[in-house]
Amino acid sequence: MPDMELIWKDRKRILGMPITFTKYSMSKDRLFLETGLLNMNQEEILLYRVRDISLHISLWQRLFGVGTIIVKSSDQTLPELHIENIKSPRIVKEQIHTHVEKMKIARQMRIGEIVDDGDMDHECCHEDGTSFPA
Repeated sequence: MPDMELIWKDRKRILGMPITFTKYSMSKDRLFLETGLLNMNQEEILLYRVRDISLHISLWQRLFGVGTIIVKSSDQTLPELHIENIKSPRIVKEQIHTHVEKMKIARQMRIGEIVDDGDMDHECCHEDGTSFPA
């Protein structure tokens, strides 16, 4: 990630303070989760794979000005990412939504490509109904 331009980054917070070793960040095309101090683990979700974004703010989170964003995706290794106890969760949720939509438009994704119906024999086509070249 050092050469990558990040749009947003934050840490998981305890009592509103960023004193954990869980880091979240977003580039123009991916969401990242980095955990650990000595043994580090990094996961990522391609934004075009995001299916749903929801927000949860408990009473305690409201008191400390934080919230949790739940990102559901079609990613095999990380189908659900909980971005926990971050500042300005409503703004971040909207940023994620905006960039997810941009990536889906850039990849010319349609509803049929986003919703897996289990049938692998379907053709993909443009909005006007013409097929992509084979």
